[in-house]
Amino acid sequence: ALRLFNVYGPRQALSNPYTGVLAIFASRLLNGNPPLIFEDGRQQRDFVSVYDIARASRLAYESEAARGEVFNIGSGNAYTIEGIAERLQRVLGCNGMTPEITGKYRVGDIRHCYADIGKAQAVLGFAPQVELEAGLAELAEWLPQAQAEDRVSRARDELVARGLAI
Repeated sequence: ALRLFNVYGPRQALSNPYTGVLAIFASRLLNGNPPLIFEDGRQQRDFVSVYDIARASRLAYESEAARGEVFNIGSGNAYTIEGIAERLQRVLGCNGMTPEITGKYRVGDIRHCYADIGKAQAVLGFAPQVELEAGLAELAEWLPQAQAEDRVSRARDELVARGLAI
């Protein structure tokens, strides 16, 4: 079993507010809206390219030692959500927008979530190959041809109405 962290890359769904933070930020920016950040923006996440996920999947499939095991698949790096918003804004040329930091917490969210990929490295020989900056640049090249309906406000309203954003 592979436990995937925040996967990003070209051809991901941008209009689903539950796809992942990079897709959500991209959708907001493509629609002229600033990224919406819960908490204080300093929470940390691990971002991994879809190409690294494909490579890890192949390695796990081909490895006898992987049978019955669980592996964390990520970059092994922790990035703040605010920092990710700023990086994406830079590669998209949207530097003038200030992210909206809500200070609200979503029920069930954890403060920091990043991968310890040591077991995947040792057993599978997995090592992420796509650096975040290169992956974001490729994502930015693909984004202009993508359809991105910003549904974040509707999702946020639903969270608040159900008492899931405090």
